[in-house]
Amino acid sequence: MTTSQEVPAEVNDARGRVAELHAIRAEVAAGPSEKATEAQRAKGKLTARERIDLLLDEGTFREVEPLRRHRATGFGLEAKRPYTDGVITGWGTVHGRTVFVYAHDFRIFGGALGEAHATKIHKIMDMAISAGAPLVSLNDGAGARIQEGVSALAGYGGIFQRNTRASGVIPQISVMLGPCAGGAAYSPALTDFVFMVRETSQMFITGPDVVQAVTGEQITQNGLGGADVHSAVSGVAHFAYDDEQTCLEEVRYLLSLLPQNNRENPPTVDSHDPADRRGDVLLDLVPADGNRSYDMHKVIEEIVDDGEYLEVHERWATNIICALTRLDGQVVGIVANQPASLAGVLDIEASEKAARFVQLCDAFNIPIITLLDVPGFLPGVAQEHGGIIRHGAKLLYAYCNATVPRISLILRKAYGGAYIVMDSQSIGADLTYAWPTNEIAVMGAEGAANVIFRRQIADADDPEAMRARMVKEYKAELMHPYYAAERGLVDDVIDPTQTREVLISSLAMLRTKHADLPSRKHGNPPQ
Repeated sequence: MTTSQEVPAEVNDARGRVAELHAIRAEVAAGPSEKATEAQRAKGKLTARERIDLLLDEGTFREVEPLRRHRATGFGLEAKRPYTDGVITGWGTVHGRTVFVYAHDFRIFGGALGEAHATKIHKIMDMAISAGAPLVSLNDGAGARIQEGVSALAGYGGIFQRNTRASGVIPQISVMLGPCAGGAAYSPALTDFVFMVRETSQMFITGPDVVQAVTGEQITQNGLGGADVHSAVSGVAHFAYDDEQTCLEEVRYLLSLLPQNNRENPPTVDSHDPADRRGDVLLDLVPADGNRSYDMHKVIEEIVDDGEYLEVHERWATNIICALTRLDGQVVGIVANQPASLAGVLDIEASEKAARFVQLCDAFNIPIITLLDVPGFLPGVAQEHGGIIRHGAKLLYAYCNATVPRISLILRKAYGGAYIVMDSQSIGADLTYAWPTNEIAVMGAEGAANVIFRRQIADADDPEAMRARMVKEYKAELMHPYYAAERGLVDDVIDPTQTREVLISSLAMLRTKHADLPSRKHGNPPQ
């Protein structure tokens, strides 16, 4: 491209300059070459601009610094200075609301981050924070640009610092659409949500070659850090999809459930699902027998608007459910034990998953509804040695620290420390309801009877008959459905069929809730 000093005389009028501008913009939009685009498509991937078009409302994208080029020299870089420097930045709208975005262009330097590349990202992140609007990163890069040395690493530091500064201020969503290795993986880990696409996206700190060299273990890229691994095993990814189109459509749906920033409430919609709709099916969904399993998803579907919800971390720590949904058009977060997985017990991963979700809801003014059916914490040497005390405390801390409206509903079992941790009235739940099938106790009746009546059972002529009698007596005395309500630990025992109506009316009352935390720089939560 000619410089301004080399522009022919006939181009030096306004029309010529405008024609030159359009020619440059066409070059920017086309990308580096058709060959590079074909190589991207051969991998089953869209281009950065195609991804942005799918994410944002049609025709709303406004690019920032499309003409930026790097200034690095050495290793042949001075001869290759493409526009955008491998990252496209700007803003547009999703469902009519402003969203900022940056997208790595793998066709240029493999999407690797250099100084100019990083500066563009820093700028768009600063703009998102200043404007108070969500930031979505479309990640498809090969890490730091080695030719630029430490300058590239410093660029990552600037991104991490801004991720942290934006945390809890604006929603941050990372969409993994290609490789993400080394230090680059820490930026998605600092954001609120991570989306991945199967087969095409991977995340890891050290790749398969390094792993094999150091440990002797042989593994593929997807086996080490693919979408299924991170969505079901490590918990790094919140969502995993089979293709980019579906993935980006779900990002749009998630954004429709989030506020623009921490100073706003989530968007409301008109609900055509009656607030007073009865849930007669709930009487059959949840067995009164605490030893029988059921699927909590069906309970949630019956309660929420039109049975629609977005489950977060659906495949990780499946013994607890975290979901964003709506009740009477208002966005709420649901935390629910899942009896169909590990009987709904709390363990290390479930505690971490729920704690993170509670913190997210509290940061972005999303009321929390907790559905309890929990027999306790998972016992075992692995759990104790893995730090179940420390990890369980994360959930306790998150609930105690949350100032958004909080409603808990005890469907069936609520035993021991797990009952306290799952947003009991004693740790600050605004309202606590229970179904007439509830059992709130220190532990199950069988275990309690074995402890309390150990001597009587041992001395009895028929120990088993005595044990059965003591269990029945303990249940009648301390575990009947109205025991907690009689002591003010439950605000009301409700008809399950009226659950939706009770929750909606309670949320309406709590909508103007205001609570202040003690003045402090920040807390020191358990790690």
